[in-house]
Amino acid sequence: MTDNPADAKTDPATGQSWCVDVAGWPIDLPIVAIKPDFAISLMMVIDLGVRFGAHVGQALAAKLKALEPDIIVGAATLGIPVAIDVTRALGLDAYVILQKSPKLHLANALEQRISSITSKGEQRLLLDRAAVPLLKGKRVVVVDDVIASGSSMKGSLDLVRKAGAEVVGIGVILTEATEWKPMLGADEHLVHSLAHIPQFSPDRDGTWKPRAGT
Repeated sequence: MTDNPADAKTDPATGQSWCVDVAGWPIDLPIVAIKPDFAISLMMVIDLGVRFGAHVGQALAAKLKALEPDIIVGAATLGIPVAIDVTRALGLDAYVILQKSPKLHLANALEQRISSITSKGEQRLLLDRAAVPLLKGKRVVVVDDVIASGSSMKGSLDLVRKAGAEVVGIGVILTEATEWKPMLGADEHLVHSLAHIPQFSPDRDGTWKPRAGT
């Protein structure tokens, strides 16, 4: 394990965690029950420190560099540090963030509806129209922390394409299970990830075990 105390966590409700190796950096993720018969291992990238952020930024940049992206796009909230670290590691400067909460300057924003496995109800992705010139006609890589259902990522792809961008790649720290593959469809081949995590079902003794096929 690493010497970062933030890496060693279990969920108080289940007392269980799942260890995953992220490009040579092992972390323990708490297993969190979403429903009585369904749980996920939860990564909060904003809690894992700046060294972990720099590590995943460099590792993803190594996978994405050959795509020659002009700009990186990330979705709020947990995609923001990933976008910043990948942008820095690629030697780029500007990046674009897709917002989820309405703000004064987003009154006339481009909009896409999404849903997420870790959020309740439908959400909106908002792209400031002032950022459209940064994307139009440009080679874009969309990044996030985790891709699970694929709904958030599909919404991000649709939104940047509305702005006239050419999506050349998708970069994520973790892929989760396989539900995202049919959601992304033809865009599945664009995904570059650093590690994979399963989803979980309870065993007879109450221990969470990886679901078959995930």
